This record gives sequence, structure tokens and C-alpha cells, in this order.
Amino acid sequence: MKVYGIVFKDGNKTYNFKSELSLKKDDKVIVDTDKGLQYAKVSKVIDSEENLDSLKSIVRIATNEDENQFLENLKEADKALKKCRRLVEELWLNMNVLNAQFTFERTQLLFNFIADDRIDFRELARKLAAIYHTRIELRQIGARDKAKEIGGLGVCGSELCCKRFLNQMDTISISMAKDQNLALNPSKINGSCGRLLCCLAYENQNYLDNLKDLPQIGDIIKTPMGEGEVIGLDILKRKCQVMINDQVEDYYIDENSKE
Repeated sequence: MKVYGIVFKDGNKTYNFKSELSLKKDDKVIVDTDKGLQYAKVSKVIDSEENLDSLKSIVRIATNEDENQFLENLKEADKALKKCRRLVEELWLNMNVLNAQFTFERTQLLFNFIADDRIDFRELARKLAAIYHTRIELRQIGARDKAKEIGGLGVCGSELCCKRFLNQMDTISISMAKDQNLALNPSKINGSCGRLLCCLAYENQNYLDNLKDLPQIGDIIKTPMGEGEVIGLDILKRKCQVMINDQVEDYYIDENSKE
């Protein structure tokens, strides 16, 4: 029994599945999921052992008929998305439907949407079920999920991290920006989704470690140049700007931190 990393349509998140088949990267497969059978692609072969009992199985290598069915599902899902959006307008629902997706055997039709408030979409679900004769799921997602779905460029000029490689959305807090001594300007610390930048979490622990024995702005400290008030901090360089006798002096907390 082997373990393979699997990705679904337009996805960058890898899921582990088990199989006795001998597969290679980019092979198309049919896998068993909680939502039924799904068409997917092998993204990597995993050498490390893990608890196989917790993994679902790869059912088979996809055939040409399977691929045709998958492509047909994509076309039908696109039509369903347009139909759903028309129904949303007719029902005066304040929601933006982003995408639609059929499971491989069309046992379920999933719509992702965003909305400012909770939406009563029961009538919409009933109308969709009457049209498509399958289980309908309407899932409200957040601004970060929308950015991941749509993609784009971040303030750094690179493709959005959530689109490119982030598989899990970690909690980002304003305290991270404060710990890193950043100006709390939304245009500087918010991403394309309007939420705090995911990259604030990347080096946060480094900042916390360096802050442990650093003085705070406003503290009065003693230095070889005399006693003064801390008016600025460079956390990673472990450097303070100290006002001593009306002069601003740079003071390094330890010798190893000097430039």
C-alpha cells in the first residue's frame, strides 16, 4: 500500500490518499471522498509512512471516459453557476456566488458564495434542487477564501500566498503587526482581501523571541553613553534609539547584533 498526494481542480492544497496502484506524478485518478467520487490528479508520491487507516482510497486510474465526464461536469457546473446567479437576482438575495462544482457522479452540486451577513437561502436551494435533481450545498466563505479562489498579486508584487502555496489559513491578529513595530496603516498591513496580511505570521515568532529582553519605547535605560529614554526600536537588529542629553544615540543590546 502506497501513499500519494492528490490535488483537485484548480487546487493547490494536497490531500493524502492510499492505493495499491503504482502511480506517478500527474496521473489522473478517481478518488473516494466524503462527498462521493471525485476526479483528481497525483501531485506527488509520498515515501514516508503514516496511519493508513485514516486515509481514503484511490479507486482507479481515470479513463478517457472519466476525463470526458469530468470536462462535461465543468461545462454543466458553469451553466449552473449562471443559473444560480439569475435566481439570486430574482430572489433579491444579497450574496455573490463565486463558483459551482459537481461531484464526479453528480450526486452533489456545491456553490461557494460570499455575503456581508447571514443569508436565508432555503428558497434558492429548493429551486436549484428542483432544476438539477441532486443534493445542493450552498457554502458561505470568507474574504480570504475569495482571494484564494480568484488569485492576484500582493503588495510585494508576487502572486498571493494563499493562491500559490498556503494550504491552511492561519489566524492573523493585529497584535502581530504591533509586535513587529509596524505602522497600523490598513493600506500597509492589509492584503488584497482586505484582511491582515498572511505574511505577518511568517516571522512573528522571531520578533517575539527578540522582544523578550528589549526595552519598550518610553523606558528609561542606562547605556555606556549615559542614561536616556528609548524613542525607537529595531527589533531584529536588537537596536534602540535612545535620547541622551538631547542627542539621539544608537544602542545595541548586545555586541553580536551590530551591523
